Amino acid sequence: MFDWDDLRVFLAVARARKVAPAARALGIDATTIARRLARLEKALDAELFEMGAGERSLTVRGQELLGHAEAAESAALAAVEEMRGQERTLAGQVRLSVAEGFGTWVLAPGMGDFNRRHPGIRLDLITASGFLNPSKREADMAVMLARPQRGRLMVRRLGDYRLHLYASPDYLARAGRPDTPADLRGHTLIGYVPEFIFSPELDYLDEVEAGLEAHLRSTSIIMQQRMIAEGAGIGVLPDFIGRRDAALVPLMAERVEITRSFWLVMHGDLRKLARIAAVADWLQERIETLKPIDGTAPAR
Repeated sequence: MFDWDDLRVFLAVARARKVAPAARALGIDATTIARRLARLEKALDAELFEMGAGERSLTVRGQELLGHAEAAESAALAAVEEMRGQERTLAGQVRLSVAEGFGTWVLAPGMGDFNRRHPGIRLDLITASGFLNPSKREADMAVMLARPQRGRLMVRRLGDYRLHLYASPDYLARAGRPDTPADLRGHTLIGYVPEFIFSPELDYLDEVEAGLEAHLRSTSIIMQQRMIAEGAGIGVLPDFIGRRDAALVPLMAERVEITRSFWLVMHGDLRKLARIAAVADWLQERIETLKPIDGTAPAR
């Protein structure tokens, strides 16, 4: 027989792919992690990881164990939730991973109302570059820009949003107003840093006109919005940002329109929890607030 708690160590390393971050997550030292992995491999008579490029990748036997370990983890968590009665109570922590612009412009205005309605729920909004993965239990829920293709996940589409080109009146007065996408080649463009785009859905400029490249770039959509508003150039913004800023003017609205979707993603084991359902319902409500903005084409 092996120590059941060694499965928890195995899961942490499998998800982090390195010992050091797994040790930090578990609150134990790296030496202990290594020792317990060795003990587990000996108990199972199986090599679970192989090293490469500084990371630990699962072997075939490790992949087999991963499914069993996740099932054991899910059963343990469900037992704790049920015994504590939290499955039916609106209390506890929910960690939600979202894009920075969505969190700032769509969720933040409704956070006060959510707290008044559900004071027992501690809602953490994580807006780091890239989405945390509910499948790996990095977050309880995530609002993503694309539907995940794998993992023990519950996924539903929250809704669509649109994006357009925007500039400031000062910039247009100084540089002129482009009439066609091809005209943008003669303008200063603002966009993401290509090698730091964490989701292909954020790579907009090539959809506007093949071969366009940003001259001023940032990993932050909030910084891009400020650069555009301050007259630095032309950029693509979601309408829920661009149309709420009186300092911005939409350009070529009928010719250039990009549509994206928001997807609600959560680990399948959490879907029955009352606090998760409450957050999911609130997210759907917040998406509904976009309809008056996205439902009508902006002025040209």
